[in-house]
Amino acid sequence: MIKAGLTGGIGSGKTTAARMLALLGIPVYDSDRSAKRLMARDPEVIRRIRELLGDAAYRNGAPDNAFIAERVFRDESLLTGLNNIVHPAVLKDYLKWTDAHRDAPCTVIESAILLESGFARYVDKIIVVTAPEEIRIRRCMVRDKADEEAIRRRIEAQMQEEERLRRADYVLHSDEKHLLIPQVLRLAGQLGGRAAE
Repeated sequence: MIKAGLTGGIGSGKTTAARMLALLGIPVYDSDRSAKRLMARDPEVIRRIRELLGDAAYRNGAPDNAFIAERVFRDESLLTGLNNIVHPAVLKDYLKWTDAHRDAPCTVIESAILLESGFARYVDKIIVVTAPEEIRIRRCMVRDKADEEAIRRRIEAQMQEEERLRRADYVLHSDEKHLLIPQVLRLAGQLGGRAAE
């Protein structure tokens, strides 16, 4: 089995690429969605987050995401602490998921922080979805209803695009010049999924 990691900066189009790969029959693990699920349902994760941030981190049995974001983005040590709780839980969940899909020719983990989190150590190939910064900003302004300055700050906080591309085994261009579907079809064929007939 080929284990691939799919990553890209905010607004790059990685979620669109991941959905296309899933439609082609390749099992895709969404690490962001899994992190949210574990924060909401895993008793050990919940206990440790409450210890780190206090009982106010949960409201009516669900994570209070606004409270959690407010605390961790003001205090880097709290952000590190939260990552040290959530990342290992996601990794454990991903490895269990991979084992359940061991008969598939290929699996993909979609993660915005694949390279930063160390998850890249657990994959055979790295796929980077890339797009020019101005396109990424425009997409995020529409998608997130956020202003340009806030999005630029988020981009600056992420890994530099050049570093992501340097570590890529495959690059998908989501730049309005290249069609994404033929690129994903070619990639799926290379990874062992169903390509276009």
